[in-house]
Amino acid sequence: MPTFVHLHTHTHYSLLDGANRIGDLAETAKAYDMPALAMTDHGNLFGAIEFYKTVKSTGLKPIIGSELYVAAGSRKEKRPPRAGDRADQTTHFLLLAQNATGYRNLMKLSSSGYLEGFYYRPRVDMELLEAHSEGLIALSACAKGIVANHVVGDQMDMAKEKVKKLREIFDGRFYLEVQDHGLEFDQKINNAMIDFARTFDLPLVATNDAHYLNREDAPAQDVLVCIQTGKELNDPKRLKFTTDQLYFKTAGEMAHLFGHLPGAIENTVKIAESIEFEMEFGKLKYPQFPLPAGFATLDEYLRKLAFDGLHERYRTISPELTERLEFELGVIGRMGYPGYFLIVADFVRFAREQKIPVMARGSAVGCLVAYTLGITNVDPVSYGLLFERFLNPERISMPDIDIDLEFRQREKVINYVVEKYGKDSVAQIITFGTMGAKAVIRDVGRVLGMSYAEVDHIAKLVPGDLHITLDKAMTQSAELKQINDAGGTKSQLIGYAKTLEGLARHASVHAAGVVIAPGDLTDYVPLYKPSNKEDVVTQYTGEYMEDVGLLKMDFLGLKNLSVIQDSLAMIRENTGKDLDLESVPMDDRKTFEMFAKGETAGIFQFNSPWLYDYLRRLKPSCVEDLIAMNALCRPGPLQGGMVDDFIDRRHGRKEVTYTHPILEKTLKETYGVIVYQEQAMQIARDMAGYTLGRADLLRRAISKKKPEVMAVEKKNFIEGSVKNDIDQGIAEKIFDLIEFFSGYAFNKSHSAAYGVVAYREGYLKVHYPKEFMAALLSNEMSDTDEIVTLINECRKMGVRVLPPDVNKSQKEFTVEDEAIRFGLCAIKNVGAGAVDSIIRARGEYGTFVDIYALCEHIDLRLTNKRVLESLIQAGACDTLEGDRAQMMEALDAAIDMAQTNQSDRDKGQTSLFDMGGSAPVVLHRPTLPTVPRWSPSQALALEKEVLGFYVSGHPLAEFEDELRAFTTAEIKRLDQVRDRDEDVVVGGIVIEIKPIVDRKGKSMAFVTIEDFSGTGEVLVFSDQYELHRTLVATDSLILVRGQISAKEGEKKVVASEIMSLEDARNRLARAVHLTVAPDQTTDAMIQTLQETFRTYPGECEVFFHVRTEEYGDVRIRAGEGIRVTPARELLHCVRETLGPDRARIAGGSLRSSDSGWSVTGNGGNGNGHGRFRQGGGRIEGRNARTEA
Repeated sequence: MPTFVHLHTHTHYSLLDGANRIGDLAETAKAYDMPALAMTDHGNLFGAIEFYKTVKSTGLKPIIGSELYVAAGSRKEKRPPRAGDRADQTTHFLLLAQNATGYRNLMKLSSSGYLEGFYYRPRVDMELLEAHSEGLIALSACAKGIVANHVVGDQMDMAKEKVKKLREIFDGRFYLEVQDHGLEFDQKINNAMIDFARTFDLPLVATNDAHYLNREDAPAQDVLVCIQTGKELNDPKRLKFTTDQLYFKTAGEMAHLFGHLPGAIENTVKIAESIEFEMEFGKLKYPQFPLPAGFATLDEYLRKLAFDGLHERYRTISPELTERLEFELGVIGRMGYPGYFLIVADFVRFAREQKIPVMARGSAVGCLVAYTLGITNVDPVSYGLLFERFLNPERISMPDIDIDLEFRQREKVINYVVEKYGKDSVAQIITFGTMGAKAVIRDVGRVLGMSYAEVDHIAKLVPGDLHITLDKAMTQSAELKQINDAGGTKSQLIGYAKTLEGLARHASVHAAGVVIAPGDLTDYVPLYKPSNKEDVVTQYTGEYMEDVGLLKMDFLGLKNLSVIQDSLAMIRENTGKDLDLESVPMDDRKTFEMFAKGETAGIFQFNSPWLYDYLRRLKPSCVEDLIAMNALCRPGPLQGGMVDDFIDRRHGRKEVTYTHPILEKTLKETYGVIVYQEQAMQIARDMAGYTLGRADLLRRAISKKKPEVMAVEKKNFIEGSVKNDIDQGIAEKIFDLIEFFSGYAFNKSHSAAYGVVAYREGYLKVHYPKEFMAALLSNEMSDTDEIVTLINECRKMGVRVLPPDVNKSQKEFTVEDEAIRFGLCAIKNVGAGAVDSIIRARGEYGTFVDIYALCEHIDLRLTNKRVLESLIQAGACDTLEGDRAQMMEALDAAIDMAQTNQSDRDKGQTSLFDMGGSAPVVLHRPTLPTVPRWSPSQALALEKEVLGFYVSGHPLAEFEDELRAFTTAEIKRLDQVRDRDEDVVVGGIVIEIKPIVDRKGKSMAFVTIEDFSGTGEVLVFSDQYELHRTLVATDSLILVRGQISAKEGEKKVVASEIMSLEDARNRLARAVHLTVAPDQTTDAMIQTLQETFRTYPGECEVFFHVRTEEYGDVRIRAGEGIRVTPARELLHCVRETLGPDRARIAGGSLRSSDSGWSVTGNGGNGNGHGRFRQGGGRIEGRNARTEA
């Protein structure tokens, strides 16, 4: 059987062109008995390390290469090629690394293509090829190759010149490629290559331009190219491969194609055998940290800084502190990492000097050296954190200190590092977006020309689980499987999607990763430059930086640090107080009361509705409780019931027990539950005599869940425990507990860092609510949903948010007296330059009186008509003369007049002063036009358009009573509903309707509704859609009863009944509840209320909620003869009498014969016990909770 090696192979890192997965290629090459395999992606080396390690693990020889793009002239010349001139086109050229020198040259060539020659493609040129040819084997590439392109264009003299030149550059290492894909020009090219081989005494090599694994994958790769080019499959003008032969062929298939050229097949093996390149992994290549005068070694300087920091951090230096610091410094020194710590400490110091908020997270928080150097801000000793979780003395691994920075100034710190170590030595790190299960369905659906609604429906059938695959999704969604099995276009969609799922779609810059080299980075990694960006990034992802041996750090821009910085700045401005958050008391009662009430909207790590409930149940009273909740409130512990167990133990509802007394010391702080990974390590130390380093190896082994490893670990643990006089059975039981909980346990160091930040934000929210909420709103201006949530939170906190105002607003949200003023940059279409112009004009000319004055004084080059329209629609001009409709009508004239005046001023002409003297001339401004006012609904709709929400009102404001009484969930908060089997009732205004046709040919719809919490989706099946088609219309106000469905990923309500919100009050109201203050229970007040009740007779019961000294909060039902209608006028009269928010309606439990509705609204019934007569009413419930 012939032997053959594929030397021209594209993986999926030939983005949106290659459809080969590296693992599949390696396994198939092995199955085909091929001794080696090459990777030659277009212009890049993205997958080189992954490819090398994967192929090596199968026992084959990996060959690292790339099919480079070569510019027709200089790589620095960036212009379109001359039409029809093949000599002016960019071509392909394939290079393989023969040895380490060749690999380094290949990295430099690929890097130069992106950094110097990028023009639609990363291009090199002949100058670069000459400079970096050593150690590289060259192949002439495909039909678009550096030689073949001339052959196709009948430019044979040019083709020969290229062959001669390349033979000269790659002396003895240049091969002419022959390919046979059944394409139009294959034979013409092959004949020319055979001729050139004879003429120039060059070897031939047979290749197949493998873009996909199997022949049947050709249509899917065609779809992939359509995704790349943005075309539909049925577009006759699209880029298309007219062959299905670009697959990974067997040696037999290749021998059959090139039987007449046996040497071309044999040369593939000869080339593979000539490759003598082994990647070197794990050898550290740290940059040199410059030592100050007086220090001979890095260890010496690190020790000096660490002990200086120890004395700054601690008032009393105990022997235990000194011993721990000495131990950590010893481990760091032995492992060769002093330079790493000094580099990190240096740029953290720089950040602090520049007043840039900075903190470390992750396991590094457990390192005392990092704390003394100022890298971390959490005392690892006080919180019981372990150094060995960060840096294990018994396992050589690179340290990893993750740094969070105020996100707006992240670049400033990176620039400092670049300046210190050189721009050629520092880069950010690449990351790849892949085609996930939902995304690939949408991509393929577009290519197939399917409607958005159809594709959206199928995509939403895929559960929203992390790392879900289409195969797994079909085991969870019967409808998705049915679509796949049914045949037709939708089945074809899923088939293509399964083939392409998981392939790399695009490259981008990692949010945090930065790498520093001891010299030119291209000696160690190839570089990439995203189009239209100045960032230089590595071509290898962060997970391979340890293999390369380079220093990698995470510089994550954290928005919450910006919130803290902005809060402190506003506190300083408004109060004159320079608050130091690191000095605030960590046991503030009011702060923990806020956490215990679950009022943590906007608080870092606790800003989630489902968390509010857990906090209310836990009632945290110390930072340790917050740290524990941060660790527990993750998918594993939540699904395993650990959070409920922890809370029950915390409050004594469950007994805290320990399998052995030795566990109490470690597990007491978490009530006998293993919450942290560090606890598992401490148990192994205390029970089985492990060192903490050895215990960390146990932790790692358990996390990998390899049965053979686990068996050895369990044996060692039990033997160690027995030596410590612990019963074997108990030791086995405890090991099983460690193994079980380790699947859920979290890194305590990371939780501690974030728990402390959460507490400090909570402190700000409680003690400086206006400043904190203004900072939060400013940092969320691009997220409309979050702005809505935060404004609602302000309302709950009693903090007013004032509307935008061109005469008072700044760019961001600001504190104004006892309120928050809306920021102008939160308005759609209004940029920072425009706002600067408004603020500058306001400062120079004073308050704007009308739209003419506004246009007159601002810079209209920065503040154009679209900006001004948005300002008017948002209500930001409401303090000017006239109404919004008048200002909008006058805008064109105002702009024209202002432009004329500004132009005159620029020319030195003035109409402001009389030429004969200095008395100012008053400019005549026309009066505002007389036009009809916008209706309230029109004004609100335009507000929503430019703000994303309503400021001056809400379409639902009139129905706030109904929503409060009859809904049981907010549409944006469906996650908060605990019992998914119970019906929910939601209500709001219909924003959007997406009708589709179901499998039976009937109409159904996905309906988006909005309430005060935001927007959400209601699924209306055909029966309800037909019944309520007039109700299900844009701008309709509706109530919907149904069950929550999460089977399509995003939670929605599946409607079982729909009702008009206008009808709800009369159909569903069963009671009116009044809250009465003790000083209002006078005869005169009661008489006034009775007269009001008589004016509005009806069927609803009346309940009074009164606080009494004897019984606390009680509910009193009015006499049997008192029944009222739930009219708005009634509630208005009562609120006028008792005060705002002192009256509300409530639904009772009912089953209406005409609708089948069952509603117990948020008003609900009392939960007290006992009943007795008092006056004309009846008290129900001793110490009952007031419900108003």
